Amino acid sequence: MITVEDWAEIRRLYRSEKLSQAAIARQLALSRNTVAKALRSEAPPRYERRRAPMSAWAQVEMAVRALLDQFPTMPG
Repeated sequence: MITVEDWAEIRRLYRSEKLSQAAIARQLALSRNTVAKALRSEAPPRYERRRAPMSAWAQVEMAVRALLDQFPTMPG
């Protein structure tokens, strides 16, 4: 994925400097497909954090706590 700065630079080179997509790809060490995709998009790339996966403990915590409430001396 490219940064917002790369996206802006690609668009500047294409529109102002009149460089070809292949020349931009060579200059910025990007794929031609990446350059083409950046030129097609109207807005800069957005970054969204993925939700952290639920931990193994979180998946069983309620069951363990219920067992401990039911049998308080269970661990010992």
